[in-house]
This record gives sequence, C-alpha cells and structure tokens, in this order.
Amino acid sequence: MPKLDRLARSVPDARVIGDTLVARGVRLSLGGSVYDPSDPMSKMFFNMLAVFAESEADLLKMRTREGMATARSRGRLRGRAPKQTARQQAELVRTHATGDYTIAELMEVFSVGRATVHRVFERAAVSPAARAEDAAPAS
Repeated sequence: MPKLDRLARSVPDARVIGDTLVARGVRLSLGGSVYDPSDPMSKMFFNMLAVFAESEADLLKMRTREGMATARSRGRLRGRAPKQTARQQAELVRTHATGDYTIAELMEVFSVGRATVHRVFERAAVSPAARAEDAAPAS
C-alpha cells in the first residue's frame, strides 16, 4: 500500500494534488475505502492525512539531524573515508612537487579523479606539517 507521505512533501502540495485529482474526476482509495476529493468530508480527511504525513516527515528529519549531531559530537561522524591512504596522498603531493607530471598524468598514475587530486593538494596545503614548514625561519 503506498504511503501518503510519498504523495506530497507538504500540506499545500497535497492540496494542489487533491485539486488536480478532483479536476480529473479521480477518487482516492485508502485502506480499502474510496474517498471522493470533491466531497467536503473526504477533502477534510485527505487534508488531515496530509498533515499527519508532513508531521511524520518533519519528525524523521529532526531525529536524523539530532542523531547526526550526537554522532558528530562523539567523533563518530566523519564522512566518507579518503580514497587514498595518507602515504599515497603524500606521494601524490611529492610527485606533483617535482614538476614532471601534469594533473592528468597524476590522475592516471594514482587512479583518481581530478577533484581527488585537487582535494589532496588542498589538504596538504593546510596540514600541520605544511604549517610548521611555513612558520620555520628561513636559513
């Protein structure tokens, strides 16, 4: 049985869909009962179902956000793991620093996409080791 919360994202959306159904002469079948959206009682029932569906969807979003915040505060929500190990990333940066390889060649050699190569460079630029080298006095 299809769920009403799949029909519309909000009560106004459900009303627009209901009005479209009325214009087409369609009747709504929920739980074995047939409802005519043009009938005032059926229209009220449809709107109440839409309110409950929207409320349930909002509660689900809220619980998801709370769960993610809790996981983040406990250090368990880190996002997707990098495609390469730290050692591979360091080698990619070192290889690029030689000036012998283009980005396209690095992509091929390390089997990664262009965005991954640039992301590794960005991370390397703000890594603690890079900051320590920048802060060290020049000899």
